[in-house]
Amino acid sequence: LDSAQGDPDLQFLLQGGDLLKVRSQSWKKTRYFRLQEDCKTMWHESKKPFRKTPTCEFSLYDVSALRLGRQSEGLKKYTEEQVDGRCFSIIFKGHHKNLDLMASSEEEAKQWVNSMEKMITTFDIFFLHQMHSWILTCMTKADKNKDDKLSESEVKNFMRLINVDVDDEYTEMLFKKCDTSKTGYLSGEEIKHLYDLLTDREEIDVIYGEYARTTGYMNPDNLVEFLMKEQREKASLTDAHRIIDQCEPDDAAKAKKLLSKDGFLMYLHRPETFILNPDHKDVYQDMSQPLNHYFISSSHNTYLMEDQLKGPSSTEAYVRALLKGCRCVELDCWDGSDNEPVIYHGYTLTSKILFKDVIKAIKQYAFKTSEYPVILSLENHCSVEQQQVMAYHMSSILGSALVTKPLGEGMPSTFPSPEELKGKFLIKGKRLNKLESLFKQEADTEDTDVTEEEESDDEEEVQKKKVSIVIQMNE
Repeated sequence: LDSAQGDPDLQFLLQGGDLLKVRSQSWKKTRYFRLQEDCKTMWHESKKPFRKTPTCEFSLYDVSALRLGRQSEGLKKYTEEQVDGRCFSIIFKGHHKNLDLMASSEEEAKQWVNSMEKMITTFDIFFLHQMHSWILTCMTKADKNKDDKLSESEVKNFMRLINVDVDDEYTEMLFKKCDTSKTGYLSGEEIKHLYDLLTDREEIDVIYGEYARTTGYMNPDNLVEFLMKEQREKASLTDAHRIIDQCEPDDAAKAKKLLSKDGFLMYLHRPETFILNPDHKDVYQDMSQPLNHYFISSSHNTYLMEDQLKGPSSTEAYVRALLKGCRCVELDCWDGSDNEPVIYHGYTLTSKILFKDVIKAIKQYAFKTSEYPVILSLENHCSVEQQQVMAYHMSSILGSALVTKPLGEGMPSTFPSPEELKGKFLIKGKRLNKLESLFKQEADTEDTDVTEEEESDDEEEVQKKKVSIVIQMNE
């Protein structure tokens, strides 16, 4: 990270400052946040007198995103709208809870967010040159008592952390193989041996050995030969020198213009070596066919962050799905208090979130990854009154981007294409009347809507008068 030294954003984080940590309406406490000297760990300490030990810390590696403003459920619920610009959230990978914070000014909040984002980007680039750093991080996490040793149970936990699906018998065999000291735990070189066993790639060893003809290393000529014969690339000595300078982690080898096996592995992990044609990262297929001619990336129970019975619901789940390219999200809608519809997994202990907050989150993140249409799949359990509220929120928040009528004149014979629907929102739901009735002006504004429960009702049962969400929005 030498290139970051002297950077004003880095210096700002190293100096640190006070932030208000928000957990609930009654729990809002000032904490001093600072980036540690390792330039990768953020920590804060209590402002209580005589207490100087860290109370919490997290690694920048574990940060998934930073969100400026009152975007989390906690900040929306426990802070006032006028402090929106002073608030920000730190979103973590996995199931770690968000960290909701408030700065003393809007400028300071932007400084925290921009500085951390810059450092995370710097780390992303830097760790292209750090072989399997995530494995080492998981090893550290698995060492529960922080004694720099791994017991057999900690090794089993470590295997789970890195998603290696092996049975206990194999893990025990691996542990015994590495425990050369017979102490019942791994330390020092034994941990390195475990690391080497896990990162060993026999097929890469074979091909590296074939070209590493200079005292066990690849020299520039060897590398050019590999690039031309195996990769079928037009390569020169200039290209080889560039690869060695960028990928070789051993300074001594780099000085001699040699590429070690670790450097070779780093090169193979670079985007330029990917088998995927980079031109195909952008949509190159014909997107002018009717919408129903395509497979659509869809999400089920989008609002859930964890399990379907008692886990939390969150707008963050919608944000993550949309940023991954999902084009169809599900909204399970139920009557809520204060005439505000809510979203949750019905008849379970999952938490509830406001329908309007979900629509706001969808509006903000819908087209950051893809400009093609987003489908709102409504599983509607709401009463007439709250369906009207839903219609109002979708119309007012999504505005002209919400498709409420056919794009052209007259009754369409096919669905519009993804190309025609770029930047648009579509509603997918159930209704009793047909689309044709809108053109024949025979739609009855009463008895034109259906909820999920009514699908199974007996036909002879008297239907409650319903108002179509679509008609409400058209009006």
